Amino acid sequence: MAEEVLLTSPGKITSHLTPSLLAVALLTSFGSSMLYGYNLAVVNSPAGYIKEFYNRTVVSRNGSGLNGDSLTLMYSLTVSVFAIGGLIGSLMVGILVTKFGRKGTVVNSTILVFIAGSLMGFSRICGSPEMVIFGRFVTGIHSGISLSVVPMYLGEIAPKNLRGFLGLMPSIFICTGVFTAQILGLHELLGKEEHWPLFLSLVVVPTFVQLMMLPWFPESPRYLLIEKHNVHATITALKWYRAKCNIQAEIEEMQEEQRSLSSVETVSVWALLFDRTVRWQVLSVVVINIGMQLSGIDAIWFYTNDIFRNAGIPAEEIQYTTVGTGAIEIVAGLIGCFTIEKWGRRPLIIGGFAVMGLCCAGITLSLILQSHVSIMRYVSVGCVVGIIAGFCIGPAGVPFLITAELFKQSHRPAAYTVGGSLNWMANFTIGFIFPFLQKAAGSYCYLVFSSVCMGVAVYVFAVIPETKNKTFVEISQMFATKEGILESDQLKLKKMNGYGTLENGSLDFDSSSSNP
Repeated sequence: MAEEVLLTSPGKITSHLTPSLLAVALLTSFGSSMLYGYNLAVVNSPAGYIKEFYNRTVVSRNGSGLNGDSLTLMYSLTVSVFAIGGLIGSLMVGILVTKFGRKGTVVNSTILVFIAGSLMGFSRICGSPEMVIFGRFVTGIHSGISLSVVPMYLGEIAPKNLRGFLGLMPSIFICTGVFTAQILGLHELLGKEEHWPLFLSLVVVPTFVQLMMLPWFPESPRYLLIEKHNVHATITALKWYRAKCNIQAEIEEMQEEQRSLSSVETVSVWALLFDRTVRWQVLSVVVINIGMQLSGIDAIWFYTNDIFRNAGIPAEEIQYTTVGTGAIEIVAGLIGCFTIEKWGRRPLIIGGFAVMGLCCAGITLSLILQSHVSIMRYVSVGCVVGIIAGFCIGPAGVPFLITAELFKQSHRPAAYTVGGSLNWMANFTIGFIFPFLQKAAGSYCYLVFSSVCMGVAVYVFAVIPETKNKTFVEISQMFATKEGILESDQLKLKKMNGYGTLENGSLDFDSSSSNP
């Protein structure tokens, strides 16, 4: 039965995927995560029309148009202001998830999408470029919130053996959002001049579907028990997500974590940064989240058409080539999602960054040689595909999953705030400076991204352990060895700042030592 939970041994739970778990994963990913991918790519196809609208509006206001640099700056702001909103949204995550819960934050933040969709949809009628830019900013706030909250919510409702599968579900929908924007951006659909406001405002559709259905599902059981101390609601939620089963073992596991955190409230970002017991976890979150954006993936998504044009692809073929890369994104995302519980987190993220690093170097080489060797323009396209596939198979979703796995309940909101804010700051940096970097360094700009990708791959290989099928305490023990806390002769578990770690002492294996 797909609805059963099997108690394989005391304290260990193996759960099958239930319809309720799958439905929540699909709804939250479709109505929130997909919008992030859609907004990354939606400005690519109508870029010329948006610039023309900006210039025409400035002419009508001032009597003269914008020069090339000013227009590039204004369009770069339109692209990158999405990341500024994302940064602000990510800084709000800790407060929101503590006050409204995980599901409550996802539901309440949908109002931002409707505001943003209205601004962008009516911008041309109102003759206001400011509405486009502010709409991008507001939808960025929503993406900044949802990009952290959705993986946190799914990670907490998922059983241990499905945490990786459900944790990568949002990354598949991010790729689907990019692909959807590429399809709708075709000239035969919404890629015409008169349709670009509608194209930008379609983000309201998946959000409306989510708003109609997600409120019927329960909140995260871990949040209800550990933070709200509501045992009845916890049992109700677990019965919903686990269906007809014995949930006693899972309740006991959460109660054990609740007891270990009984004297500690949710920590602030400041406290997290200065907590020595989790400094390797914090450093790992910093490295993988900054590396995720400085890998150059957003430059590829934002400026795919320009990259293909510089590679010598005929103008009439570019939009179809871009759509083809979108399909590969989804396939790569599905491969990662369905193999993560078998291969683990490390192979996907190390392999993904390594492939991206090699392909970024390949783009530089192919662009340099394409004037001498005609086939090199196709090598350039292949490298773009390799970068996108490498990203979607691991780095697109594993960093958010690992952020949830490296921290306990008390530290998790602050960890997502740190990781999310750094992610968005790097996103803004790349989106804003890439056009200027490309002008200054030409083909060699991709070597910067190649170096970042290889550096992150080496760091993950050397520092981050495999977290597949590990409990939070087991993961903390693995990181405790890096702090020099473990000693070969005497070990004892203790509570330190609410986080499971190790101290010197005798380790007794009798029943008395197991009492909490």
